[in-house]
Amino acid sequence: MSYRTLLLIVLLAPALLLGGAAALGVAIPVPHWGRDYVLRFVVDEARAPVELPDIAGPDDPNRPLVVIDAGHGGRDPGASGTDADGRTINEKDITLAIALALRDELLRAGGIRVALTRDDDRILPLAYRPEIARLLDADLFISVHADSAGERDEVSGASIYTLSNEASSEAAARFAARENDADRLNGIAIEGQSEAVSAILVELSQQRTQEDALDFAGLVEREGSERLAFVPQPRRSAALAVLRAPDVPSVLFESGFVTNRADRARLTTAAGRAQYAAVLARAIQVYFARRTDTLTSSE
Repeated sequence: MSYRTLLLIVLLAPALLLGGAAALGVAIPVPHWGRDYVLRFVVDEARAPVELPDIAGPDDPNRPLVVIDAGHGGRDPGASGTDADGRTINEKDITLAIALALRDELLRAGGIRVALTRDDDRILPLAYRPEIARLLDADLFISVHADSAGERDEVSGASIYTLSNEASSEAAARFAARENDADRLNGIAIEGQSEAVSAILVELSQQRTQEDALDFAGLVEREGSERLAFVPQPRRSAALAVLRAPDVPSVLFESGFVTNRADRARLTTAAGRAQYAAVLARAIQVYFARRTDTLTSSE
C-alpha cells in the first residue's frame, strides 16, 4: 500500500464513519462537559489555609499579643547533638520545650496574650509561621531556635537575629541559608511564594516595625546579660524567611548550641529552660510597658 493511499484512508475514514452513521440514523456521542468520562483538573488551586492556633491569656483584644514559634518539628528535627549518654538531642524538642516554658511564664505574670505556632511535634512550613502572626494581628513574633557547631564543641552562647537583606556576618549568612532551606530539605513545597514579592514587602515594610524588632533584641540582650551566656556580638541580622512579616516586629532567638556541654545542660533541663523563659518574658514585659507609656503620654 502506497503512502498516498494510506494517508487518504486516515483522512477519509472519520468522515465516512460519521456519514454512514448519519445515514443509518445512529447517533455518535461527542464528549462534552458533564459526562462522567470527562475529567476536570484544577490548575490553580489555592494552597490550604493556615490553621490559626488558640490564644491564651486575658480575654481582652486590647491586650498585647505575642506569637511564639518553636522552630522545626515533625520530620524536621533541626540541629542535633549527642549527650554524655549517647542520646540524640534534637533542636525541635528543645525549641518546643522553651516555647511552652515561655508561654507559661507569660501567662503566670498576666496581662499579655500568647499563641504558639505549634504546641506539639508537627512540621509547619516556614511561610506559615510569620503568616500566623500576621493573621492574628500579633504585636510581637518570636521564633525560638537552637544551633549545632558540628565537631566544634567549644562553640557556645545565645544570639538574637533581626531581619535584614544584608547579613551582619558570614556566620549569620550561613545560618540564614540553612534555616531558609529547611522546607526544601524536608520535602515541603508551598506554591505561590515569590522571593521578589518577599523582597518588596521587606523594602516597603514600615521603618517602625524594624526599629521595634531591634529594640526588643536589645532588651533580650540586656535582660539576659547576667543570666544567660551569649556569643560575642549577640545581636545579628540576616535575610531569614521566618522573620518576613512586614507589619509585625519579629526576632529569632538562637538559644544556644546543642553540641556544647554547658549550653546543652541549660537547653535540656527544666531549670535551664526556666532561665530562658524568665529572660524572654521580662524582655517582653518591658517592651510592651514602654509602648504603653509612649501611647499614654501621646494622648
